[in-house]
Amino acid sequence: MKSAVQKSKYQRIAGALILGLALAANSAFAEKIKKPKLPKSYESKVASIEITDADRMFIDLREAAKKNDVFRAQQLASNLVNYPFDDYVAYFRIKPQMFDSAGGPRGDYSADAQVVAFLNQYQGTALADRMRNDWLLVLGKRKDWARFDSEYAKFVLDDDTQVKCYSLLSKLSQGENPTKLAIDSRSVLLDPSYFGQACQELVPSLVAAGGMTPSEAKAIGRAASEKGFDTMARRLGGEDPITEIVKAAKADPAKTYRDFSQSASRYSKENQAVAWGVIGQFLAKKLDPKADDAYRFQQELGYNELLSAESQEWKVRAGLRAKDWTLVKNAIEGMNPVVRGRDPAWTYWYGRALKVEGQDAKAKESFELIENQYNFYGQLAREELGKSNQAPARTKVGDQEIDTMASRKGFIRGERLYAMNLRFEGNREWNWELRNMTDKQLLAASEYAKRIHLYDRVVNTADRTKEEHDFSLRYPTPFRDELSPIARQIDLNLAWAYGLIRQESRFIINASSSVGASGLMQVMPNTAKYVAKKIGMTNYTNDKLSDTNTNLTLGSNYLNMVLIDLDGSWVLASAAYNAGPSRSKLWREKLTSPTEGAIFAETIPFTETRVYVKNVLSNANYYSSVMHGKEQSLKQRLGTIAPKTATQTELP
Repeated sequence: MKSAVQKSKYQRIAGALILGLALAANSAFAEKIKKPKLPKSYESKVASIEITDADRMFIDLREAAKKNDVFRAQQLASNLVNYPFDDYVAYFRIKPQMFDSAGGPRGDYSADAQVVAFLNQYQGTALADRMRNDWLLVLGKRKDWARFDSEYAKFVLDDDTQVKCYSLLSKLSQGENPTKLAIDSRSVLLDPSYFGQACQELVPSLVAAGGMTPSEAKAIGRAASEKGFDTMARRLGGEDPITEIVKAAKADPAKTYRDFSQSASRYSKENQAVAWGVIGQFLAKKLDPKADDAYRFQQELGYNELLSAESQEWKVRAGLRAKDWTLVKNAIEGMNPVVRGRDPAWTYWYGRALKVEGQDAKAKESFELIENQYNFYGQLAREELGKSNQAPARTKVGDQEIDTMASRKGFIRGERLYAMNLRFEGNREWNWELRNMTDKQLLAASEYAKRIHLYDRVVNTADRTKEEHDFSLRYPTPFRDELSPIARQIDLNLAWAYGLIRQESRFIINASSSVGASGLMQVMPNTAKYVAKKIGMTNYTNDKLSDTNTNLTLGSNYLNMVLIDLDGSWVLASAAYNAGPSRSKLWREKLTSPTEGAIFAETIPFTETRVYVKNVLSNANYYSSVMHGKEQSLKQRLGTIAPKTATQTELP
């Protein structure tokens, strides 16, 4: 057995070895946090922060914690004594002790004392709230309900679906009314992607307690099956009589429609209804006109409440695509109230459906519910009410108010984390500092972010104001000296280009996506090479995409190319920039008649592209208002899209 002195010696040697290996391995991280090439006038305070060897070891520690590698996290943490982010070092050391390599909570007691000490030492901080979130998952797994309830009451963000499910399980275990808990669960059990173990346990527990019917449980399981979580589906709702229909509809909805038309009578009325809802969803995602028929069959049979959130939303979209305003109205009225309330789309389209029926007063009431929202549907609602979409009056803040923001702890910490390219942690610190700020304080913080050239924080912070606004901060125009001449040369609408950049990168110069797009305009390498060749940019190599002017030049030219290729439609071109020109053409080809741009945008089959197009064009409208000070029509910008046979394009 080794003596304490020998142990200490071996630990120091092991620590030194780990330190040396970490520093040697960090050349990759050093590459990741190289400063991007940008005009000198835009060199930010963050860009001037020096990255040290200790910072690189800290980045390694973060990676070890992400992998829940207990040994490596312990070793790296032991070599970061007196590091400025002592709370993060402690968090990254403790967190792997709470979760296994697959990311599941361990459920044992080994880390409890360390967690309690951490929460006491750092109480009131963003990271303490994150630690509490993690611990709640552990406490929930081991069903330590007394401690869980005590800690859950202190959880500020309360944004974890699993934790919410554990909270409902805790209440159920303590004898609360299961029917009421089942009702409460409807606002939680919407997206199976976030369910995890807790929610999979909650549903059958509510059924066993008599609070939820087997049909309701099967509906939740079916929502999981629709997304490909078949094992989860069985755990949630047991065997579903229409499991095979769900699988068939996902694979070939048109064939499933034909087959089920012949065999529907073999099923109960309830199962017929939900099957038609599933078939309708997948037909609608293929832009198949039969989706309207499938959903009308479902509507006649009823059971709207047993449709998944996806099926409920695509029921409205199928009606819009078919211009079946009766189905649109019925679909929205039959929605889960939580689903209906989480997206202003359904309030707007309900108003439109009422207007078609001649119920102008009720339609007006619907539009008024969202007219003060500064988003895509808020703008369209204001136009329906005959009101202006001009940017609201600007509230200015003074230099002294802005200067005080420089000393805010969360901002100081965030800036250093951004310098290490740890945006997730940087955003956590920055956003935590914004809590409980007044509108004027938010505008001062946004102006401060502008001064130090953190443009994504400029937008994010200014977006939070409720009554007092500054849309020059919500819709900033950095790099205008670089972008304006490029846009002018190719006659590209500058407001649209800015609307796209705001959505693509939030002006983060070194932004990169999981698929390889990079820079302000998130240009793909193959696209960049194609455009460079077309415009005669000689000696182009993809490492030049990090150069701001090169990125703007290639992105702007590509945007202009897709606009020309798609007959000048900003809706189609915006969709093409995100999903590719061929898809935009295919979606247009499947139209059965000329369709207003808002309906086309809402019925884009890809969620990412659908959200993207609406945000880009909403952004563009406000940018135009900020730039020119004139009222803008979003409807006019969206235009009308007519069906057209898809032709091949050489554009990537």
